[in-house]
Amino acid sequence: MVGLLALMAQSGLHIPAAEGSALSVFRGIYADIGEEQSIEQSLSTFSSHMTRIVDILSRAYRKSLVLLDELGAGTDPVEGSALARAILDHLLKRRITTLVATHYTDLKVYAHSTPGVENASVEFDVKTLAPTYKLSIGLPGQSNALAIASRLGLAKKIVAQAAQSLAPEDLEVESLLTEIKKARDEAVVALRAAEAARAGAEELRRTLETRLDALEEERRDLLNQARQQARLELAEVRKELQAVSKALRPEIAPGELAEARQRLKQAESIVQPPEPPIRRYPLDKDKLHVGQYVWVGDLKQRGQIIDFVDEREVEVSVGKFRVKASTEDLEPLAEEPESEREEVYLSVTPSTPPMSLHLRGWRGEEALQELERYLDQASVARMPEVRIVHGKGTGVLRRLVRERLRNHPLVSAYRSGRPEEGGDGVTIVDLTE
Repeated sequence: MVGLLALMAQSGLHIPAAEGSALSVFRGIYADIGEEQSIEQSLSTFSSHMTRIVDILSRAYRKSLVLLDELGAGTDPVEGSALARAILDHLLKRRITTLVATHYTDLKVYAHSTPGVENASVEFDVKTLAPTYKLSIGLPGQSNALAIASRLGLAKKIVAQAAQSLAPEDLEVESLLTEIKKARDEAVVALRAAEAARAGAEELRRTLETRLDALEEERRDLLNQARQQARLELAEVRKELQAVSKALRPEIAPGELAEARQRLKQAESIVQPPEPPIRRYPLDKDKLHVGQYVWVGDLKQRGQIIDFVDEREVEVSVGKFRVKASTEDLEPLAEEPESEREEVYLSVTPSTPPMSLHLRGWRGEEALQELERYLDQASVARMPEVRIVHGKGTGVLRRLVRERLRNHPLVSAYRSGRPEEGGDGVTIVDLTE
């Protein structure tokens, strides 16, 4: 069957095998199967087999498939077994793919103890005297000669006498094979049960995770609704306080107005901003950019990206503080609404701009406008030195930047970055005091 399927596959025919099965391509397939004895040619069973095997060994090489049925049979079992082992050693050294059928116990032991050789057997049902067509790799088959003889009607006394005549080591091997097969069957049953239990546990875990995600999302929704309502009410209070302070400023003592603003500020600090939804997919780090609002998971606070430390870490402005945070801990947030942003910036000092301005990829006029805005912010923040990252490229953007810096009223000096600072791709700017 193996030889036939190999030839069918190499002829482009479909073969009865499981999906994903693979076969080697053989340059030659040689077989010694069946009875070839001949009275006319004075060939016994053993002689006919040997003649055929000698011819096969002279023809086969590494890319051949050799099929041998009952190797070493037809002669003294001891000599036949020794000869079979020697032939198998020869084929193994020449790395010729070989399939051998045998009943010799010595060859079963040989396959078990020799690297590159593997036992295999087709299970046999003693009750029906028929094969089950289930192939077991790694497990040698049992001869079942006595059981078959008994099932075919041989007298029980004769079978019993034959069993008593067996050598102790032969009985031990057969008993060991029976125990191994039983243990293997029990292991297969246990493995299937374990796999079923694992699959059930995995399904339960997924179900619980889905339920926990749903509960967490519901909790966030309820909490965010309450926080959003509180923030809207505080915004209304702030507007009313500003209107009252403008209309009745001469009639209100400065201390009372300052105290009211302080209480409002405390209330605003207590009400946390809404939390972002649960992340369902990995964060796309390429979509992060300077100035983006994010939720910092570890701090449970809203912040704004002000600089990139490296691919895995960014610098974030959280209130009046600048902290470093992992990109894995960030959740992107929508931009602040204009009305709410105005309220915030009227009551707090602008955050310090980043130490570096990244202009790579910007067009000329847009880059210069961004440069002006950045220099104004840096000057207001009293920063002594900043870095303009324009890249090397063709040098056009670098030239435009330095021409604008040359006579700029906020710039006292500028220079190219040192190698460790980015070289000609960076301009270091000293700001006027």
